[in-house]
Amino acid sequence: MPLVRRVPKRGFHSPFKRTYAVVSLERLNALATAGRLQNGVVTPELLQKFEVVKKRALPVKILGNGTLTAKLEVSAHAFSKSAILKIEAAGGKAQIIIATQKE
Repeated sequence: MPLVRRVPKRGFHSPFKRTYAVVSLERLNALATAGRLQNGVVTPELLQKFEVVKKRALPVKILGNGTLTAKLEVSAHAFSKSAILKIEAAGGKAQIIIATQKE
């Protein structure tokens, strides 16, 4: 019997799983307090430029870990609910980018 059939298979692996490059609000706040963000605008391209996001092919998701004191306009592919609430509480704006699929 072939090895592939002898080895047990565990769990379920979805072929439609979405993988994100994750950035926390704590990291965005550190960039803002360091003065690296111009006009308080955050985009995935800017995050890649500052090497916060390593892989360009992955969509960016902002998580609500930490606190945000700076007023930022954040554009990303996805946000957690707590991240949206904290960005808006600081006076900023969260904008969702719709990713286009390459065929």
